Amino acid sequence: MSRNLLKLNGSKSEVLLIGSKSTLTNSHITPASNIIIDGFPIPFAAQVKSLGVILDGSLSFAPHIKNITRTAFFHLRNISRLRSSLSQPSTEILVHSFVTSRIDYCNALLTGLPIKLLNRLQIIQNSAARIITRTNSSDHITPILTQLHWLPVRYRIDYKNILLLYKAVHNLAPIDISDLLQEYTPSRTLRSSSVGLLTVPSYRLKTMGARAFSCSAPRLWNSLPRHIRQSDSITTFKTHLKTHLFKLAFSL
Repeated sequence: MSRNLLKLNGSKSEVLLIGSKSTLTNSHITPASNIIIDGFPIPFAAQVKSLGVILDGSLSFAPHIKNITRTAFFHLRNISRLRSSLSQPSTEILVHSFVTSRIDYCNALLTGLPIKLLNRLQIIQNSAARIITRTNSSDHITPILTQLHWLPVRYRIDYKNILLLYKAVHNLAPIDISDLLQEYTPSRTLRSSSVGLLTVPSYRLKTMGARAFSCSAPRLWNSLPRHIRQSDSITTFKTHLKTHLFKLAFSL
């Protein structure tokens, strides 16, 4: 680092070891372990925060979701106390500002997580929808989400991934993302040769490799109807994509 005229702030630096649960268990790294970087002893951490996202060693994102849940329900309780004095449009603005914005922030990282974890975020969205529409907890949530035209959490994650992939395919995303994608080219001439499919690379670990953007996004892209993949503008693509995911989510 010194050769590049850089200096490490040892008091503000942490090291996170990422791997499968078995790898982390056999690593023999304890909270007291350090690694020497540029002469500074840097401690290993069980989890770190980067750009507001809490990362843990196995990339389970359980601590991150726990933090979102705690913060979101804090704001929902406050909004609920004010609901009788607020109009529905004003309530929606508050909910989007303090709650759903947190659910959607960097949500592409949550691709492929177990349903048990994603359900915690879904409970937040359901509670927010009930506060906005002033419906009881005993009422079925599907008509409420349909009324608000909200995609469930799982499909919001898919939407974010597919939209980023569309931008990458059309050179609207950073080149580093575009480089992760490869057009599907069959070994012999097939009808699928010209429908804009992408190659889904092989992976080793389902818990990590299958969740990588280079694997998960092409898989989602290939599952889209052909007319959506071939949308001629990003505005048209967004409209068709949300309609398609909305039908999938609510079996319309």
